[in-house]
Amino acid sequence: MKFGLDRIVPTPWKNGGGTTREIAVWPPGAGMDTFDWRISVADIAMDGPFSAFPGIDRQIVLIDGAGVHLQAHDDSFCHKLRHLGEPFAFSGDSAVHATLVDGPTRDFNVMTRRGVCRAEVRLMRQAFTADPTDATVLILVLRGAWDCGDGQHMTAGDGIVMVPGAPAVTMIHDEMSALCLRVALHKEPVR
Repeated sequence: MKFGLDRIVPTPWKNGGGTTREIAVWPPGAGMDTFDWRISVADIAMDGPFSAFPGIDRQIVLIDGAGVHLQAHDDSFCHKLRHLGEPFAFSGDSAVHATLVDGPTRDFNVMTRRGVCRAEVRLMRQAFTADPTDATVLILVLRGAWDCGDGQHMTAGDGIVMVPGAPAVTMIHDEMSALCLRVALHKEPVR
């Protein structure tokens, strides 16, 4: 499934403090308290709290703007998200306050239910092959034009979600500054 962020309608955050664009969720149609995994992009326009998600592992990636300072209320972490494309992982159990560094930001979010699945989020600068043999794979272009192997190009804000068993996709580009994110969502083994 190919997507464009500009074609996804924004919806309010769980706590009403911002907006989000849901890219994909599993199982399809799952609500905020029932998903196994959820991938979205949030627009943060002002300082304020993040929604709490008990039992969820989160990863956040700055994709536009000067950055955001994240402070856990329990002092388990204090992190400035300032570098485009670099993921930061934290527990959704923690109450977190976000303070903008210098104006609004747009942030990519991956949430996985602990014990059910896990996410590997990587910033890609070189050509690569995304193989969804045993995982759901999502690619989001951050900068540049990427050829996704079928003669089509994807640019900033474009992406693709590949379900397990779908054909592999080779992503190539010819720009030194090209960047994209690759997310692999793996099911945790049943215990």
